[in-house]
Amino acid sequence: MQSIKNSILSYLRVRVSKKQWFRAEDVNALNRFSRQLCTFKSTSHDQIMDQVIGLVKKFDKIDATKVTETADFQKDLCLDSLDRVELVMAFEQEFSIEIPDEKADRLTCCADVAKYIISEADQKTKENS
Repeated sequence: MQSIKNSILSYLRVRVSKKQWFRAEDVNALNRFSRQLCTFKSTSHDQIMDQVIGLVKKFDKIDATKVTETADFQKDLCLDSLDRVELVMAFEQEFSIEIPDEKADRLTCCADVAKYIISEADQKTKENS
């Protein structure tokens, strides 16, 4: 039941700007807070890869012994589209990022996910500089 709820919520994702959530004077506080949340940007590629692989291994529908950096989520780990949506939501929650659906479709293995997370962290660093 929880997986169905999560799948529906991911498709009904509502986008709200920062200013709608916080008053104008709190925007700087939000920026400081988001920088603190994104502390993973200073971690190495290997640490992020280990974190991604660990998260995938914890997913209840996957045989943990089959999880590698290049194991395809659909072909090797036998995940269907709803399972992949749940996994993407887990990545979003773990790394405090948002992965658009069109980009999520291109994440086929743990290596792809780690590369995406690192590129997002780099992009946030440039935006905040």
